[in-house]
Amino acid sequence: MKIFRNFLLPAETKYFYSLPPISFNLTFVDKLLMMKNKFLLILTLFFCISGFSQNVANEIKRPKLVVGIVVDQMRWDYLYKYYALYSETGGFKRFLNKGFSCENTLIPYTPTVTAAGHTSIFTGSVPAINGIVGNNWYDRVKNKKVYCAGDDAVTTVGADDNNGVMSPRNLMVTTITDELRLATNFKSKVIGISMKDRAAIFPAGHAANAAYWYDSETGNFITSSYYMNQLPQWVNNFNNRKIPDSLFRLNWDLSLPTSVYQQYCGADDESWEGKPFGKNQKQFPYSLSQYAQKDYSRITYTPYANTLLESLAEAAVINENLGHNDVTDFLTVSFSAPDYIGHTYGPESWEQLDDYIRLDKTLGRLFEFLDNEIGDGNYLVFLSADHGAANSPGFAIKHNLPGGAFDESDLSKGLKQLLQDKYKTKNLVEAHEEYEITLNDALIDSLNLNKDEIEKAIIDYAEKTPGIARAVSMQHISTTTLTAIQKKMFTNSYFPQRSGDIMFVLQPGYVSGDGKGTSHGLWNPYDAHIPLLWYGWNIKQGKTNRETYMTDIAATLAALLHIQMPSGCVGTVIEEVMK
Repeated sequence: MKIFRNFLLPAETKYFYSLPPISFNLTFVDKLLMMKNKFLLILTLFFCISGFSQNVANEIKRPKLVVGIVVDQMRWDYLYKYYALYSETGGFKRFLNKGFSCENTLIPYTPTVTAAGHTSIFTGSVPAINGIVGNNWYDRVKNKKVYCAGDDAVTTVGADDNNGVMSPRNLMVTTITDELRLATNFKSKVIGISMKDRAAIFPAGHAANAAYWYDSETGNFITSSYYMNQLPQWVNNFNNRKIPDSLFRLNWDLSLPTSVYQQYCGADDESWEGKPFGKNQKQFPYSLSQYAQKDYSRITYTPYANTLLESLAEAAVINENLGHNDVTDFLTVSFSAPDYIGHTYGPESWEQLDDYIRLDKTLGRLFEFLDNEIGDGNYLVFLSADHGAANSPGFAIKHNLPGGAFDESDLSKGLKQLLQDKYKTKNLVEAHEEYEITLNDALIDSLNLNKDEIEKAIIDYAEKTPGIARAVSMQHISTTTLTAIQKKMFTNSYFPQRSGDIMFVLQPGYVSGDGKGTSHGLWNPYDAHIPLLWYGWNIKQGKTNRETYMTDIAATLAALLHIQMPSGCVGTVIEEVMK
């Protein structure tokens, strides 16, 4: 039987058109067909395998786990002021010597307070966009004072009190943690933890799997019905260990010889230091055992709050299997004890120094845990702060430095009397929160008063008050004579529905309060210059003195993880940190 060239497939006929007819046995042709089919099959498999290999090679690489650490009330200079006291196996030297440090990182808005700081780090945004203008504010839409994380639509989970009536609903934009969830179709796990509710909630974002914070009434970690209806069993197990009681029984003594504290600080007991453990406990050592099973709030004034939180972080990683999934997980940890201790004792105190020495070791334990559990090089960690702190007023006065105490209640009383005398009416000031004054627009309109005139009267009075440098009408800030940096920071904080009409600025070194301990909230470097440290996956070793901002953190994480920036992000990528 003769088989001709037209038997071949169309793509192959061109080559054989010039060949003469040839004769084969039928059996040979069958074999030829079988060989041809095998060849096509092998060729197909080759391209499939090649394509699969190419897809694997092109897969987006990400770390197994991201850990975002915020130290509440940490000035940048603490990194170097206490460098010699930090352990070689601690956290700060690992960051500084093996990671990357952005030495000139600033907060681009004011007031520099906890809620705004945590929010801006994880949103890459500023209060004028993200809506978290402070810890508290007067809401012009709701016509009432609002707590930043307060949400009456939810209930406490884990306790029979109202300390869990919280959620992130007041936040107007997404967080970097939200964007990670979106990028992985919500497969990534995101968990936020802190002693403070707002410091756990806002970093974790809207779409978080959970946020847990400390309940000072029970000594337990709780959450809200925004996230779940009941605590996971592992959190119940953690709470049932009653770790705060065990920590109280350790009491609190110095972790280094007395001579070290004398070298770095003044006297142990200074007149401007608070007494959170009773008027008779003025200095080290502090007896804490009496608070076990009685007053769980006292733990926040000790370094043991950091110990407690680090233990919870380890428990979360293990029990939620963080860092062992097919996608990147994210854990946010905010250490609150430095803020409680700083507000009470001040940044120059033995208590705050001891707190940072111990925090360094706590961070070292967390690193060691991550090395063993996730593997060094498989996780990415960054550390920053929500704000810094001024020197204690008493310390400034003692050493002839500019500064002092400023009592906002005196300003409020004076303004109230001024407006009442001038306009023959009460309640023209609706609220006075965090260096801002909100006027009663409804009352002003009903009495047909001139708001600009009222603002001018308040500004004139405020600027004559000792301790106040400037008072500014936010409606007219574009025409106000201010330095560029101050004008930018004020503008970046102005959210019309939640911000006050007038913002005032204290003179450098002045602290709002009764003169005990310290506070924060202003534009000055002691409040606005914060650390920014990176370590781990895809992070170079080194540092930059280029000016960077708190808002650059989320943008940089988005670039590292190859995900979208948060919806209100105004930061830019810090390319120097990347390998």
